[in-house]
Parts: sequence; structure tokens; C-alpha cells
Amino acid sequence: MNKKFLIASLLVLVLILSGCGITSLTRVLSADEAKAKAVDFINKNLVAAGTTVTIDKVTEESGLYKLTVTVNGQSVDSYMTKDGTKFFTQAIDIAQVEKDNAQNSGQDTNTAKEIPKNDKPVVELFVMSQCPYGTQIEKGIIPVVQALGSKIDFQIKFVDYAMHGDVEIKEEMNQVCIEKDFSKDYLTYLQCFLKAGDGASCLKEAKIDTAKLSTCVSALDKQYSITANAADKTKWSNGTYPPFDVNKADNVKYGVQGSPTLIINGVESQSARDSASLLSAICSGFNTAPSGCSTKLSSDTPAAGFGTGTSDTASSASCGN
Repeated sequence: MNKKFLIASLLVLVLILSGCGITSLTRVLSADEAKAKAVDFINKNLVAAGTTVTIDKVTEESGLYKLTVTVNGQSVDSYMTKDGTKFFTQAIDIAQVEKDNAQNSGQDTNTAKEIPKNDKPVVELFVMSQCPYGTQIEKGIIPVVQALGSKIDFQIKFVDYAMHGDVEIKEEMNQVCIEKDFSKDYLTYLQCFLKAGDGASCLKEAKIDTAKLSTCVSALDKQYSITANAADKTKWSNGTYPPFDVNKADNVKYGVQGSPTLIINGVESQSARDSASLLSAICSGFNTAPSGCSTKLSSDTPAAGFGTGTSDTASSASCGN
């Protein structure tokens, strides 16, 4: 048989089989190899220098490697193709999105709408306390809140489910009560918390009365059955995550899906997460912009997760649906 013909025939056969999904020339990475490659990729490209990144667990899901990535103590599920060529910071559950869209069909949506004007803009930032992208935008928005002060009505609120375990639930209960009962000290506490996620030391730094805080947390927990719902998986969102219902009504009102979600005057903003962009977005909600809107703030995107530093690229990643 002609050698060239044999080689050509074999190549055609491989292509046909590959197209049918029977075989592939691409090497499949082992779970350990995928883990090592993902850690190297994340450290070199997605987080600020000095950020601690580990991968605690690698499993198979829907033909991909599912990686439990921990960034400065915060865990997020990410995915990688088995050949190691594609990395996904988040997977979208198609069935769940289709279900949610079907339920919300015919309802008004705030996405991509122009921000309405107001004499005193109402700014609501929905986050999860341990979500690296929630803490990222919090670092960006604090200088804005400090620049505008009482000219805006600003409040941190929480997504109505928790993705990061008991530590997230406990921290969110604390923050709800600090913002409620110690409002003047809340930003001091939050700035400290965003450095390392050490709530206990930040309570001391912000001089929060822990006895009063504990009383508030106990009442809050009882009112919304937070701990009880976390222990009862029949109450979990889609059977996956425990509910956190303190701001449930506002989550439903705005159609909040994940962390972060920024609402300005009742409309979702698509602002970038650096301070300059956030200042511009919020100031677009004034009837008459105050002098604080001329403040020169950083256009560097804060690094995701806890800690200082910046990211080389803007991020639109989120925790949740």
C-alpha cells in the first residue's frame, strides 16, 4: 500500500472519530495536574501579588474539573476543561436561569436602564460577606461613600442566600447589627474587615460594644430564623445554599441574583468596581451634583478578596447565579 495514502487515510479516520466524540488527540490532565495548572494560572494572572490561593478539592462535573478555589480564606467554585486549555471563574446553571427567567417574564427589569435622578441618591450594595467579588467592590466604594458623606443614602445589604458557610452567615449577622446600631463606626469596621477578614479584631479596632452587638444578633437570628434555616436543608435555595432572609424583600424587588449587585435610585448599575467609576455612576443619580463628585479617586480596580492591592484588569465576575 502507498505510504502517503496510508498516512492520509489514518488522519481522516482520526478526524472522523474525533468529530464523533470517540477519540481525541488532546491529552486529558489528571486531577492533580489540573489543580497545579489552575493554581499557577490564578496566581500569575487573576490575583494581586501576595494573595494566598489554594485549591482544596478537585472533582468531575458535567465533563469538566470542578475546582474549589480558596482566595484569602474565601472559597469559590471554578471550573477547568480536562485538557487544561479553558478556565471558568463561574459556571451558570442553564436550567436554573431558564426557570428564573420564566418566573420573571413580563416583569420589569432594571438591567441597563438609565439611572434616575434624585436630590439625595439612594445607593444599595448587595454582597456576600465572604465573596471575593463582593469585597472587591466594597473596597472600591468606601472612598466614594467617604467623599459624598451625607449627600447620599448608602447601605450595604446582603444577598438572600449564603454560599460560603457558617462563617459568612455569622459575619453578615454581625454586619447587619453594626450597620444598624453602630452606624457611625460601620465603615471603620468594614475597612478593617476587608484587610484580612478578621472580624473579631476589627470589632476591637472599631470599638464596638460586643455585649450590645450580641443582643442584636440574637434578636436578628430569632426574627429571621437564620441559624435554624441554615441547619435545615429543606429550606435551602435550590437545595444548595442556606437562605439569609434579612434583606429578602429587597432582593426580590430588584431581582438580585448574586454578589455584588449595585442599585442606584432603584435601578441596577453596571459600573466597574474602581472608585472613580463608582463615583461617576453614583453621581449620575444626582439632580445637582455636589462638590464631592469632583473628588479625584483611584481608577485602579481593587484586587478581589481580602487584602490590599489592585488587579490588572477590570472584573465583572460574581458569586451566585
